[in-house]
Amino acid sequence: MNDATRAIAIEAIREAAAAVYGGAIRTPLVRVEMPAGVPNLQLHLKLEVLQPIGSFKIRGAFNVIRQLTPAQLADGVWTVSAGNAALGVAYAARQVSTPCSVMVMDTAPQTKIDAINRLGATIVRASYDECWQTVIRHGSERMRGYFVHPFDDDRFIAGNATAALEILEDMPDVDAIVAPVGGGGLLAGLAAALRALKPDVAVYGAEPETAAPLHASLAAGRPVYFENWRASFVDGAGGKSVLETMWPLLRGVRGSIVVTLDDVARAIRLTAERAHVIAEGAAGCAVAAALSGRAGAGKVVAVVSGGNIDLARFAQVTGAETPSTQVPPGFQSIPPDHS
Repeated sequence: MNDATRAIAIEAIREAAAAVYGGAIRTPLVRVEMPAGVPNLQLHLKLEVLQPIGSFKIRGAFNVIRQLTPAQLADGVWTVSAGNAALGVAYAARQVSTPCSVMVMDTAPQTKIDAINRLGATIVRASYDECWQTVIRHGSERMRGYFVHPFDDDRFIAGNATAALEILEDMPDVDAIVAPVGGGGLLAGLAAALRALKPDVAVYGAEPETAAPLHASLAAGRPVYFENWRASFVDGAGGKSVLETMWPLLRGVRGSIVVTLDDVARAIRLTAERAHVIAEGAAGCAVAAALSGRAGAGKVVAVVSGGNIDLARFAQVTGAETPSTQVPPGFQSIPPDHS
């Protein structure tokens, strides 16, 4: 059901900011030198790759789990994810000494599977379609315990939004913020905080050309499926659709900037060269969108949402031969992780 009045209150975001640092850390803004041909842009990177799990998802996951009652934690917690949300929930669950299980898409990157295992979570393999239906239904008969939705939860979104508070504190005169979009939980949180505190700041999503449902939805004025969806190495962004329940939180953003896989690969390489940071595909998508100039000039922040990418894939993406319209071998089956 689409609740047209749904909103994330600034009070909830501030409450989250008073608590999430029991699991998350405050991440820095780093300015990067611009390549030739990109004038009038002061690009800053919000380095969520430095979080304990290598992703912003710890903010939302910790904010949810810290609020659960002993009765809700009694049978453990679980989530559905291709990686980063699983890492966030598993990490937060370990903080409160409760069991965690994760429904993981059967083609999730091995680096994320290994990290989930290190955090002690139980992995339940599933197809992309089963995982997506679980996201839509908010549940699965195969799983046991309290379900922590990877993005469609006001508490999760409020936790994500704490990144916006940090950006405003570090750069009060920011002109625009760009973040990747999978399920929309990160973008919705940023937009809610900026709408309340500094509505003149432009907030943009970033999506790969192979999976851009928010761009299509904004054009249609309603949530739609992305008909020509294709999986790619941008595994943390680009779903098949915008959930109707998320639409009220996303429809007010300035826009969604669609970039090519070549653009993302170049952005990942630039981030490594200029900021000495390893960015996964979704994070590179945000950097590429900012570099495109479509988020405007001035002080633009790209949220480097995560850095959980297999090193072999990172080397392939940033090598001499970058992905174009043909996805490189081994990348075709990686599904979105719903940022």
